[in-house]
Order: sequence, then C-alpha cells, then structure tokens
Amino acid sequence: MIAVLMGGYSAEREISLLSGKAVYEALVANKVNCFAFDLTADNIESLWNKKFDKAFIALHGRGGEDGHIQSLLEGRGIPFTGSDSAASALCMNKAITKETWQQHLLPLSPSIVANKKNPPESINIPLPWAVKPILEGSSIGISKVTNRGMLNKALNLAWQYDDDALIEHWIEGAEYTVAILNGEALPSVKIIADVEFYDYDSKYFSDKTEYLCPADLTDEEETYLQTIAMEAFRATGASGWGRVDFIIDKDKTPYLLEINTVPGMTSHSLVPMAAKAAGMTFEQLVLSILHG
Repeated sequence: MIAVLMGGYSAEREISLLSGKAVYEALVANKVNCFAFDLTADNIESLWNKKFDKAFIALHGRGGEDGHIQSLLEGRGIPFTGSDSAASALCMNKAITKETWQQHLLPLSPSIVANKKNPPESINIPLPWAVKPILEGSSIGISKVTNRGMLNKALNLAWQYDDDALIEHWIEGAEYTVAILNGEALPSVKIIADVEFYDYDSKYFSDKTEYLCPADLTDEEETYLQTIAMEAFRATGASGWGRVDFIIDKDKTPYLLEINTVPGMTSHSLVPMAAKAAGMTFEQLVLSILHG
C-alpha cells in the first residue's frame, strides 16, 4: 500500500494538492494499491494509524520538502520517494545549498545572508539584487532590487517568511531547469515568462508562460548544463529525483539558482515536461519515481 502525501501546511499547499492528485490518479490508473492523504498541521497521528508500505511524497515547502516528514518516516522505518531527511533539509535552505555548491566550485552568483535581527551593515555585491527567503520555494517572497532604496521593503517581505533572507546578485539572462531522475539528467527546459521573472503565478497558473523542451541549446551546451546539474544534485546528497534551476547569462555562462527535492507534478510542471521529451508518459514518470 502506497500513501500519497499531499497538501501540507506550507505556503505551497495549493500546488501540493494539485501535484498529489495527479500522482494519485496516475498510480490508480496503473492499478497500484494506494490512498491519498491530505496532511495538515494536526492530523499526522491519523496517518500513522493507516497501514502503508511506502510513501510517495508530493508535499512542497516546509514540513514536506525540508526533511521533517522524511525524518518522521525514517524513524518508523517506512520507505519514501526522494531524498532522505538530511539532504532534504540542506536543499531547502538556499544559503546552505549555495555554501555547499561553493565548496564544490560550482558556478554561482555572489550572495550574503541578511538576518532580521542583525542585518548586514554593507553589501559589496553589484546591483541589481535578488532578495528571497531562504526557506521558501515557488518564488514566494522574492523581490528584485535595482537600487539601495528598495532594499528595506524587499527584506521586510522576505523576513515575513524567515528570519534570514538571501541577497544575491541578480543575473540577467534566461532561466533553464534540469530534472534528475534516478541518476540521470533529463532534457533541459527553457522557461520564457511574460513577466520580469518566473514568479508563483507564472509557474503554476499563467497560460502566457512558454517552455522549450528540448531547450534551445547546442548539444555541447546541453551536456554541460546536465553535467553541472548532476554535480549540484550529488553535492547536496540528494537522491531519487529532483530539479536543478539555472540562469544562463548573455555570455552563455550558467549560474546555479536552487534545487528542488520535491518538484511540482501539476499540468504546468517542468519535470513531467522533461520526462515527456525523454519519451516517458506521466504515468511512467510517477512509477519510475515510486520505484527509484
């Protein structure tokens, strides 16, 4: 019996419900014995009262992607999809992820952490800046800062979600993503948003966002991007499946943005798109994640 865990109590609950529903329907279509479980902040005990052999984690954000549910499942000896609790916690924290990648000499834009109680006195990073909460996904709480007078407003927005915010140099360029599935990189996806950056609405609801998959890269550029994605994925200890996001600037230099250990599985989602380009149906993708 497979428990499909969805919903949760993070800012990404709405998307998690869509992802979980799609995963559940794919499993049912393949006659996999499963049930859907809408996790909330206070019903975890009822999950443990159910009999299941493995969990398919379709929870995004805090509580589901940060190692919390993974740790609880590990404590009960219940297998689950995706990365273990330690890797999940590391990947959820954008600042620690960047520190890890820096140690592996991977391509990054310069950044600093701004703590709410002890903000930095000076920032020696060229403008413009991206200011973002370090523990949120789906572009929640992100601002673009083009002059120093905008910084306080951007930090106050980010600090609504975390006491720490990441300030990093804003790389002008095109956004790409590479999905990882069971030790292999899938074809990259280029994201063309009709807004300045690929925000929450663009990710999940806008019909104006365009995607190129396979992307508009040469074979050499594609291989290089996939290689960096695999290195970034392995460096964090991530496993199973995930997605690594990049910005490629006008000089064709890729910069790592972040990693997602439980990417979206909705109709607008990027991992299913990449899997389709690799010749997999959505149902085949779900089964591959489940058995990976």
